[in-house]
Amino acid sequence: MEAKLYVGNLPFTTDDGDLQSLFAQAGTVTSAQVIKDRASGRSKGFGFVEMSSGDEAQSAINMFHGKDFNGRAMTVNLARPREERPAGGGFRGGGRRPGGGDRDRKRDY
Repeated sequence: MEAKLYVGNLPFTTDDGDLQSLFAQAGTVTSAQVIKDRASGRSKGFGFVEMSSGDEAQSAINMFHGKDFNGRAMTVNLARPREERPAGGGFRGGGRRPGGGDRDRKRDY
């Protein structure tokens, strides 16, 4: 059974291939992905690695958690399931903004 790992505190220069080759030292990597910002395409400094078994995942945690990788101490642990978030975003509701004022009214001068 595959096990997914969260890998944090990565150098911003790390790419998917770097992550894959690093974790291959602990066992068979089925996927490795560095998470990138949608707008800029730059790394966000964390990623996910899927190992082919739970034993290999535990081996990777033991091998890499807290270890230095290009000047940064990595955080490696089992990934938590993704939480459901409500769709949409931005401001909800409508109407006037709280705080008073007659910003939305026409003035009779």
